[in-house]
Amino acid sequence: MSGLMFLMDFENFCAETTTIWSVVGWILTIFKIAIPILLIIFGSLDFGKAVVAQDDKEIKNAGKKLGIRAAAAIIIFILPSIIVMVINWALEISKTEMDWCQCTKCVSSPGSAECQNGCND
Repeated sequence: MSGLMFLMDFENFCAETTTIWSVVGWILTIFKIAIPILLIIFGSLDFGKAVVAQDDKEIKNAGKKLGIRAAAAIIIFILPSIIVMVINWALEISKTEMDWCQCTKCVSSPGSAECQNGCND
């Protein structure tokens, strides 16, 4: 019986969990600011050490590390958008009546009015 009750409340899921989605959104926002800064700092340190050592192999390794870190940063930036696209695609296919707009707005822009008050179509 409690499982049926859970399904009945699922339509209000986004409105009831706005705080959680907002926290996730703020964490992602902090990551979007901190990751480029850290990427620049660590890349500069790696290249600085390699240049001071005057070793072509170390310079090449520093470039490889920077490339891997940049790829990871790009994935972190793109991942929320991919998740939102997959959720929207799954909702279209399943013909679910649930509106994920408020959830996605809280993740993508946690301070927005749509996040706090719900989406008005």
